[in-house]
Formats: sequence, structure tokens, C-alpha cells
Amino acid sequence: MEDLRRQFEVNVYGTVAVIKAVLPHMRERRSGHVIAVTSMGGLTTMPGLGFYHGSKFAVEGILETLGKEVADFGIHVTAVEPGSFRTDWSGRSMIRAPRVIADYDELFEPLRARRIRGRGHQPGDPDKAAAAVLRIVAADQPPTRLLLGTDALQHIRAGRDAFERTMRAWAELSASTDFDDVSRSA
Repeated sequence: MEDLRRQFEVNVYGTVAVIKAVLPHMRERRSGHVIAVTSMGGLTTMPGLGFYHGSKFAVEGILETLGKEVADFGIHVTAVEPGSFRTDWSGRSMIRAPRVIADYDELFEPLRARRIRGRGHQPGDPDKAAAAVLRIVAADQPPTRLLLGTDALQHIRAGRDAFERTMRAWAELSASTDFDDVSRSA
């Protein structure tokens, strides 16, 4: 539980604290642009990173809602969602939880090994990511979400395609849960 609290303290509470510090000034000016770095991990998941993903999903929801709340004040909100970049994310800065349940070793060992092997070989260039963020700062109509990196595009497309297939396959059951008078009036 302490690991979960720490993850949310940094990724969620820290992000919200910064937004709360700048937002009053932006509202007063009736302009501004909140840009927060989340992750492709705020839109998709990988085994072994549940707390990280949970925190990034929370930030995504907060940013999307905030964007709708402040749009009339001339304030833009963009979630920047990088994929794998050549930073120290999977190196010294990653705190790995100790293994306590051997049942997961077969799943997690290859993933951890791949992350360690991939260090320094990630496809994303941090300098190009910075240039992309500067482009959205200058845009009249910046995106609400900006995926960065080909791996982010691939992972998110695959996840969205799978979600669409599941939604279509179960649409009849989903729709069947309304009161009868609701479906007749629609």
C-alpha cells in the first residue's frame, strides 16, 4: 500500500498541486495552456505496472475533465503521452517491488529482462519530444492529447481496436440493462 501511495503522491497529487498553483493566474488572464506529461501507460497497460498505470489513468481523467471545465476561459489542457524514450525511466529511477509471489515469475521475468535490455535503445528521442511539445504550445488549437513515439501510437491503436471489438461484441448486452421506457423514448 505504501508503494501505491507513493506512486499516486508523485504522479497524481504532484500534478494536481502544480495545476492548482497556476490555474488561478490563467483564469484571471483568460488564457493559458496546462501541459502535463502522463504516459502511454495512462491509456494502455502492461503486466507488472498496475500502480503506475492506475496513477497515469487518474491523471488522464483529471486532465480531460479540467479541459472541459476551463475551455470557456481560453485555457487549453493537453496530456502529453510519451512512449518509450531514451531516459532513465526503466533504469535508476524505476523502483522495482520485491518479488513475493512466485506464481507471477513466469510472466514478469521476461518483461523485466526486456526492460533492462531495452535501456538505452528506446525508440523515442527526448529532444524531438521537447520540440513536439513546443509545437503544441504555439498552436492555436492544441490537442487535448498528444501521443509521442511510434510505440505509443502502436500500443494505443491496438488497445483501442481491441476495445472497439469488445464493445461491438457485447453491445446488445450493454444496451439491455436500461429501463424499458428509456430505450423506447430514445
